[in-house]
Amino acid sequence: MIDSFASRAAEWDVAPKIEMTRKFVEALKSRVKINKSWKALEIGAGTGLVGLQLLPDVSKVVFEDTSEAMLDVLRSKLQPDDEVEIVHGEVFAYQQQDIDFVFSCMAFHHIPDMEAALKHLSAITRQGAVVVVGDLRTEDGSFHRYEPIPHKGFDTEALSQLFGNAGFETELMETYNVLSRERTEGIVTDYEQFILIARRK
Repeated sequence: MIDSFASRAAEWDVAPKIEMTRKFVEALKSRVKINKSWKALEIGAGTGLVGLQLLPDVSKVVFEDTSEAMLDVLRSKLQPDDEVEIVHGEVFAYQQQDIDFVFSCMAFHHIPDMEAALKHLSAITRQGAVVVVGDLRTEDGSFHRYEPIPHKGFDTEALSQLFGNAGFETELMETYNVLSRERTEGIVTDYEQFILIARRK
């Protein structure tokens, strides 16, 4: 597995990313009543900017990411008594069927086979489990400077349908933030971020 984030991991935790993840956690906490007994899974955990904020609110967090370099940065932040598990690999790498809470911020657009990934999430979550996704609404590819990635944001209605096909019921889908970025010189573009909350049937 090629670690495409290896060269960026050490410098990942910059102010704009920290602020972006803070807004996601704020949006999540204002919409989801988190249960302290929940075992959580973060998809695309990176350096832990989201998951470490939520760790005190749950019983355990499984941090999953495809980048070993990003996970190394996460490991450096952990305390000895933190209830965590670190999984290096795709979403399919976690196999236990014991997850109550799944969250992911700006990682879903990197998942090639969304249908297969959601079916896997259905298999590893308990009935009633909550899934919270923050990501981009459909954009022109400029957010990643036209680099080839699996999804140029999401048509949220289509994504909600995929969740439904996989055994989840979408309870909320709305815009919670707008990112303004100069991705093309001299042109500032606004990118809408949505939050999706679904529950496993």
